[in-house]
Amino acid sequence: MGFVRSVLLVLAAALFAPNGAQAEAAKPHRIVMQVDQNDPEVMNLALNNAKNVLELYRSKGEDAVVEIVAYGPGLHMLRDDTSPVKDRIKQLAEVAFPSTLAFSACNNTKQGMEKREGHAIAIIPQATLVPAGVVRIMELEEQGYSYVKP
Repeated sequence: MGFVRSVLLVLAAALFAPNGAQAEAAKPHRIVMQVDQNDPEVMNLALNNAKNVLELYRSKGEDAVVEIVAYGPGLHMLRDDTSPVKDRIKQLAEVAFPSTLAFSACNNTKQGMEKREGHAIAIIPQATLVPAGVVRIMELEEQGYSYVKP
């Protein structure tokens, strides 16, 4: 009985194992985008890219993970007081599900700006503070994320 059970398990595994196309479709779609300029055109381009990625994979019935990392002058994208795109970010974040759209704000940059400006800086609610933007990008690439700089 043990031999027959083993053979049945091997056959079942072969029958239900994904083929190459299924395995490729199951592969996670992950992208990290860098914004390091205080330029509304660059910020909007990053948001356009994110929207396009999310919509394309949604049309295929697949999920995607998009993370936009802002540092240096690009942190203005995620500052509550200076972001020229915060309303668009809020709108896009609300419709991203079931995919994931994340925003990471560099704490090194934030602290430097606070020191120069002499006051605390608030980050938009859709963003998460990370210790260092460049390190966040590096870590995501190490996890297999594709890198884009709009």
